[in-house]
Amino acid sequence: MSIITLTTDYGLKDHFVGALKGKILSQFPEAVIVDLSHGVEPFNISQASYILNAGYSAFPKGTVHLVGVDAERNEETRHLALKWNDYYFIAADNGILTMLTQHIKPEQIVEITIHDRLPSQATDLDVLVTVACHLAKGGQLSVIGKEIDQIKDITELQPIVSEDKKTIRGSVIYIDHFGNVVTNISQKLFLEVAKGRAYEIPLKSGKSQRRSSPIKNIWAKYSDILSSGNFASKDYEGEKLAIFNEAGYLEIAIYKSNPMTVGSASTLLGLGYRDTVSIEFL
Repeated sequence: MSIITLTTDYGLKDHFVGALKGKILSQFPEAVIVDLSHGVEPFNISQASYILNAGYSAFPKGTVHLVGVDAERNEETRHLALKWNDYYFIAADNGILTMLTQHIKPEQIVEITIHDRLPSQATDLDVLVTVACHLAKGGQLSVIGKEIDQIKDITELQPIVSEDKKTIRGSVIYIDHFGNVVTNISQKLFLEVAKGRAYEIPLKSGKSQRRSSPIKNIWAKYSDILSSGNFASKDYEGEKLAIFNEAGYLEIAIYKSNPMTVGSASTLLGLGYRDTVSIEFL
C-alpha cells in the first residue's frame, strides 16, 4: 500500500483539495490519499508543524507526508524531501519540519532540484506532488535532489528553561476543535527539568489571560481528574486541567468542554496562539 497524506491550509470550501488529489491520482492512480488536515490557519507553519508531528506516526512506515502550507519556493525558501524515522516528508524549508527534527536527526535530507525537468507552467505544488508520487512508488531521494544536512528552525517552537531551572517558559502553538490549548512544552523536557519537584502552572500572566488559580497537577488523561476528590463525575465538568497529550505536549483543557455552549480552555482562560504558558517549580 502506497499512502500519501495531505496537510494544507486550503480549507474545504474551494476546489484546491480536490484538485490536489486529482494531480496525485493522475500521476499515481494506485495511491491511497489520506487527509491529515486541511484546517491549518493560512500560512501558520507552527500549527502545521504540530499537526504533522502529532499525526504522522499513526501511519505505516514508508508513508509519504506532503505539506502544502506556505509552500512557495523563492530565494530564501527551498523545497525539501526528507526521510525521518522511516517516513517521508515533503515541504518547503520554512520551519514546518522543526518539531520532527529538533531531537532526532533525519536519516536523509535533500533539496528538491527537479523544477527544471517539469513543464514551464508547473506550480510549486506540482513539484511537491511529483516528488510525493515518486517516493510513494518506491523511488529514491537521491534522484530528486541534492543531499543537505541543515534545515530551518522555528525558534518559537522552542520552550525556554530558566538558568536556575525553576521555570519552563513555553507558548501556545495550537488550539484544537474542542478549544484545548496545546503548548510547545514536551513531556520529555518537563521530566528532564522537574526531577521530581512539585510544580504549578500559573494562568494569569498574559494580557489576554483571565485571572485564575494555578493548575497544580498534570494528569495522564482527562478523566484522571475524577480521582482528585469524592464528587460525582458531573461535578467536575468545567474544571480546568492539564495533561500531556498523545503527541507528548502539555495541553491545558476544560473537562468536558464545549466551545459552542459552556466554553473551552481557550475562551474561559483567555489563552490564544503564541500566549505564554509556564511551569514553575516550587
